[in-house]
Amino acid sequence: MKIIFASANPGKIREAAEILGPDYEIVSPASLGITEEIPETGATLQENSLQKARYLFERTGLPCFADDTGLEVDALGGAPGIYSARYAGPGHDHQANMDKLLKELEQLVPISGRCAPTASDKQPINDRRARFHTVVTLILADGEPRFFEGTCEGSIAREKRGNGGFGYDPVFLPDAYPGRTLAEVSEEEKNAVSHRGGAVRAMAAWLKSRKG
Repeated sequence: MKIIFASANPGKIREAAEILGPDYEIVSPASLGITEEIPETGATLQENSLQKARYLFERTGLPCFADDTGLEVDALGGAPGIYSARYAGPGHDHQANMDKLLKELEQLVPISGRCAPTASDKQPINDRRARFHTVVTLILADGEPRFFEGTCEGSIAREKRGNGGFGYDPVFLPDAYPGRTLAEVSEEEKNAVSHRGGAVRAMAAWLKSRKG
């Protein structure tokens, strides 16, 4: 089956192809002449994922799937969330996004129990728990959307480390690989715990169950 993945990232397409296996030919929108930026104006990851999948299905009529991913930091109330790619502004500047995130987590907060604390009565945010959260929307020939989710739990490092990956990988410490950021692990190691990979594996399992 030919199936469109709403991505121009070769690494993401390769990962999806490996998970789905030889029964599926994964193609990019660009290979079908769709080169414009697909709108993402939803208020949630699911809404953005659905919007992208519907955009492709309405233009091609082919089975397709799309993902949307956000970094959710507990101490920031789940931010940057759906704004992860443009956290520091509309330019999708990964370095600027990470710099803003690290700066916000170094802001001083009042020490518990102090009334009207001064600067000397404050401390940096110590809760750095975070996760990557991905929602994948699949649309087949019947036009009905189906949703699959994946997460990667971890925490935010104090500084950027590593040269691999992309996005927030240099500041994300996955629980699965203590002491290393996602930018310091191999592509195979990252894919094994990937939030996106988890969502795509759930989708692959559902597709396989339909054949059973």
